[in-house]
Amino acid sequence: MNLRFFTAVFSTLLLSGASALAQTSAWTIDTNHTQVDFQIRRVPVSNVRGSFGGITGTVNWNEKDPSKSSVEVVIPTASISTANSTRDADLKSPNFFNIEKYPTMTFKSTAVSGTSGKLQIVGDLTLAGVTKSVTLAVDGPTPPTRMGKLIIGFAATGILKRSDFNFASKYPTAILGDEIKFTIDAEADK
Repeated sequence: MNLRFFTAVFSTLLLSGASALAQTSAWTIDTNHTQVDFQIRRVPVSNVRGSFGGITGTVNWNEKDPSKSSVEVVIPTASISTANSTRDADLKSPNFFNIEKYPTMTFKSTAVSGTSGKLQIVGDLTLAGVTKSVTLAVDGPTPPTRMGKLIIGFAATGILKRSDFNFASKYPTAILGDEIKFTIDAEADK
């Protein structure tokens, strides 16, 4: 009887554990290890590069079925840095990000496809009061690693157009390109 009881309990635990692994797990973006970098063509011969920090958000990851995963991110617009204080002040002004009126930009996924390691995430980026769909090519997430706590990492790339967010009026595309390439390097923990 004790053997049957033990077998029943053990089987129940195994089945419970298997279903728990198939469920979506929540991860918190690590602000200290997450950054968005961007570059835009200036005149036809050089690039302006910059970054955003202070990023927060959540990743709901379903390893068994990535399509059931989701991402929500908040980026403080005042964190923009191009290593040029005059340019940064212009970018923070109503000419571009208008950080007083729009202190954050947000990304909320609408679809996740692919397999772990190579994903495509489509989502709504809201920037300066305008929402547009953006597609990210994602490497990751990495398998969870224990570093005091469980962490995962991923890298994403994408392209958006400044004209989609009403940023084209101040500088014509002959001076400042329309396409903005960006990369996101992120860690999230549990």
